[in-house]
Amino acid sequence: MSRIDDLIQKLCPDGVEYRVLGNLLVRVRGTEKKIEKSKIANTGKYPVYTQGASQKPDGYSNDNDAVISDVPVILYGDHTNALKWIDHDFIAGADGVKLVKSDCVDNRFLFHCLRNKIREIPNGYARHFSKLRQLTIPIPPLPVQEEIVRILDSFTSLEAELEAELEAELEARRRQYEHYRQRELTFDGSVPRAALSELARVKTGSPVSKQTIQRNPGPYPVINSGREPLGFIGEFNTERDPLGVTSRGAGVGSITWCDGPYFRGNLNYSATIKDPSRVNVRFLYHLLQHLQPQIHALCSFQGIPALNKANLDKLIVPLPSFSSQVKIVDLLDKFDALVSDLSVGLPAELAARRKQYEYYRDKLLTFEEAAT
Repeated sequence: MSRIDDLIQKLCPDGVEYRVLGNLLVRVRGTEKKIEKSKIANTGKYPVYTQGASQKPDGYSNDNDAVISDVPVILYGDHTNALKWIDHDFIAGADGVKLVKSDCVDNRFLFHCLRNKIREIPNGYARHFSKLRQLTIPIPPLPVQEEIVRILDSFTSLEAELEAELEAELEARRRQYEHYRQRELTFDGSVPRAALSELARVKTGSPVSKQTIQRNPGPYPVINSGREPLGFIGEFNTERDPLGVTSRGAGVGSITWCDGPYFRGNLNYSATIKDPSRVNVRFLYHLLQHLQPQIHALCSFQGIPALNKANLDKLIVPLPSFSSQVKIVDLLDKFDALVSDLSVGLPAELAARRKQYEYYRDKLLTFEEAAT
């Protein structure tokens, strides 16, 4: 980084000015109209970006009156704390979208600065934009800004290439896993069947909220209305029931698995095997994944999506011999690991690249403050 060091020594040897972000911002033209989520389509002329974490468009629209052409611009999620760089015509979602732009600092430099400073803003589903506006941003001379952008963009470019390669590889692995799952878990009429209630005891977890988790933080994941933990808490209510089914919410009917002790919320059913010599719990996990269409058919989607326990109990599942179950588990677990294991191969390389970017970002964006 000798060039950046030379530029700093030449142009700002005594430090740089720091300014409050709110005093640097200008109004983005064309933001008078934003569109509601219900009006976002799968196809259209213009990409629509919301405050979600994904850098990809959340959908499309043909609404010419809502197009924002005052780009490049930084999109900030008021609730989510997410940052996006947008350099093409687009349409903004109506909920929680804030647009950040300055006329006295390179906006790409500003984007990298905000990615570095965003950790100073607490997470949680609350309004964050006022806190973002209070952040202090270093303002080095423009040649220094441009050189920092060049260096950091080289990292993000490689990161994007690795992400695309990773997504393609994981998609291929998912398809392979689904192929073998379909093959191994499709049985003819000679295989016995049983209702889920004959094989497992289905029961509901305990009520839990984000406030409860915040008051009692700890190491145990909270599994509630989705596959990913709601958070981590200081107590657990199950350690031998790794298999669950989401009972309410957007992920209703999805199958969950959690190794080790954890806290099961009241929006997730546990499926406790009654006779471990009759059914392998890991086999039942793969089987319920395979039976997702039948499980979703049992759900109600009027109002809040829900899966009634009595309906789930009646689900009919094939039950091959225990030795066959073990062989199927051995095969499908290998493919499942290829899809799920984020500690090897490209995911590890991507994580290492991100850490490298964050290290250099922090180093490049830390300046001595000039005396006033």
